[in-house]
Amino acid sequence: MSVSLPLSSGRVRRAALPVALCAGLAAVLTACGEDPDEGTNGVGKLAATEIERKAQSAADGASAVRLSGSLVSNGETYKLNMQLKADGGIGSVISKDSTFQLLRIEDELYLKADAGFWSHADTDDDEGGGSGEPSESDVAVADKLQDKYVKVPEDDPSYKQLSGFTDKNVLLDGILTLHGKLTKGDRDRIGGLRTVKVNGGEGDGGTLDVSLEGVPYPLQLVRAGGAGTVTLSDWGKDFVLEAPAKGETVDYGSRLPKADN
Repeated sequence: MSVSLPLSSGRVRRAALPVALCAGLAAVLTACGEDPDEGTNGVGKLAATEIERKAQSAADGASAVRLSGSLVSNGETYKLNMQLKADGGIGSVISKDSTFQLLRIEDELYLKADAGFWSHADTDDDEGGGSGEPSESDVAVADKLQDKYVKVPEDDPSYKQLSGFTDKNVLLDGILTLHGKLTKGDRDRIGGLRTVKVNGGEGDGGTLDVSLEGVPYPLQLVRAGGAGTVTLSDWGKDFVLEAPAKGETVDYGSRLPKADN
C-alpha cells in the first residue's frame, strides 16, 4: 500500500509556481496572437480612404456583378435585382406603381411589363378626361404590349433613365462613393464573408462593407438617411445576355407611350 506524504507548504508553493507561470505566459501569448486580420486579404489594416479606393478598384475591374436591394432617388424608392456586366444587363425593377424587367445588350434596350404598367400611359390627357382612368386607346396599347419585350428607341426620353439601371459603371459609380470624412468601422459578416466597414461622414455618408476575404469587393452599401440598402454579389460570375425571340418582341416606333416608370 502506497502512502502519500504531505508536501510542505514551501514545496507546494514551489510546485505551483511553474504551473501558474506557464498558464500566465500562455494567456499572454494567446492574447498577442489574436489578430483580427489573420487569414484575410489585409485591407482591414489600411486607412478608411485606402480601403474605399481598393474596393472601388476591385469593382471597376470585375467582369460582372449582381446588385440587389433598394435605392431612393428623387423621392422614389426602387427595388432592384440586376445582373450587370460591361456589355449590358438584365433584371427587374419595382417602383411604387409598377414592376418591369429590363434587358440591354450593347445599345439595344428592351422593356417588359404587364398591362397595368402600360395602361397608366397618358391617363391625364384630354382623351382620358383627366380622370386618372386609362382611355380606350391606353387599354389597347396595354393589351398589345403586355408581357412583350418592347424595344426602347435610343431617342426616347426614357432611354437614358432605363438604360442606367442596366449600366454597371453608372450604377456602381453612383452608389459606391462615400461622402464626408471616412472612418474605419467594425468588422462584420455579409453573405458569410468577413468584412470591414467604412463609414462616411455624419449625415449623408453611408456605410460600405468591404470583403476581408479574397478580392476586396464591396459587398453591401447602407445609404445614409434611409436612402436604401444594396447588396453586391456574384462578382466576376458571367451570365448570358440573349436577345428575346422575334415573336416576343414589339418595336413600337420612335417613341414609347408615356408610362409611369
